Amino acid sequence: MIRVVLIDDQPLLRSGFRALLDLEDDIDVVAEAADGEEGLALVRQHLPDVALIDIRMPVVDGIEATRRIAADPALAGVHVVILTNYGLDEYVFNALRAGAAGFLVKDIVPEDFLHAVRVAARGDALLAPSITRKLINRYVTQPLPAATGTGLKELTGREREAVALVAQGLSNDQIADHMAISSLTAKTHINRAMAKLDARDRAQLVVFAYESGLVVPRNS
Repeated sequence: MIRVVLIDDQPLLRSGFRALLDLEDDIDVVAEAADGEEGLALVRQHLPDVALIDIRMPVVDGIEATRRIAADPALAGVHVVILTNYGLDEYVFNALRAGAAGFLVKDIVPEDFLHAVRVAARGDALLAPSITRKLINRYVTQPLPAATGTGLKELTGREREAVALVAQGLSNDQIADHMAISSLTAKTHINRAMAKLDARDRAQLVVFAYESGLVVPRNS
């Protein structure tokens, strides 16, 4: 059963998302909140698999809520999905850097919304290749963080290759095919890279891959 905490300050949207999720046999909305501070308390109480968090809220916004979840070892199993009205913007990028697994625009069709919750619960990033290209081209332009180069040096050649393929939006099975290895071995390379880079999930691997220069953005 996928346990979800829903955090959004708009009652109508929140109730709509909950009604949709409650129809699914494998998803259980264990709590909901109208602001980030209340939501953080509920996340700590219920330890959900997925926290759906509105990016712009009173008291504590979605970026700060994501940052606090990512910084708490007790919440390592919580996958944050950002909800936004605005699509890809700097707020979303900052949320991804803070530790979000991905983001959803609120006008998403129900089938895609439910699929995204299940993807996030598995620990996969909600970043399609087209979104990744837009994100990188628009926002990964600042100087590299001091620790980035050091992190890259910690990776083996195969781990670097796996991270580069994650950044292209490939699944574990696709990475395995590309590298001519088993899916389990591909997953092992990715998990080891995440551990070495202190990355919560695949979304942070995507950001790292481009910021470190491991993958170079293409014009698109």
